[in-house]
Amino acid sequence: MREGKVISIYTAPGAAAPMTAEPRVQAVAGKGLEGDRYFAGTGTFWKPQPDRELTLIEIEAIEALERDYGLALAPGEVRRNIVTRGVALNHLVGHEFRIGEVTLRGIRLCEPCAHLQRLTREGVIEGLAHRGGLRAQIVTGGTIAVGDRVREVVPPNEPPSAEPS
Repeated sequence: MREGKVISIYTAPGAAAPMTAEPRVQAVAGKGLEGDRYFAGTGTFWKPQPDRELTLIEIEAIEALERDYGLALAPGEVRRNIVTRGVALNHLVGHEFRIGEVTLRGIRLCEPCAHLQRLTREGVIEGLAHRGGLRAQIVTGGTIAVGDRVREVVPPNEPPSAEPS
């Protein structure tokens, strides 16, 4: 896995509320990001489950949405908490990884849905299919900041997951 980095962080105070850029956030295991709708239990799809704690998306996917589908969205408009560069998030499903001091576990892909499309524009579901991001569980909490490194946690004597060729 190539090492990536956090390029932006977003939270929203309630369901369908606009996302606000943050320079850093506090990640709390079992809860989510302080100040976010899912931490408060007010997100549209909130359930007390690990895959609702944190979402990530690659800036490369947002750039491809514009390049391949002509849909330009600002990173906060895709309604994911953490925007990364340089890391294949789909490959982190089932793996632990770190962002700064926080340890996370990739739970499942965060596929685009009709709700996201209603809040943005037609074509988002098709344009972000299979590259809409990652849902993650916070294993150990701490601070996540813009610029933090994103890297897989590799158990001793196990090679890191391979990058696609």
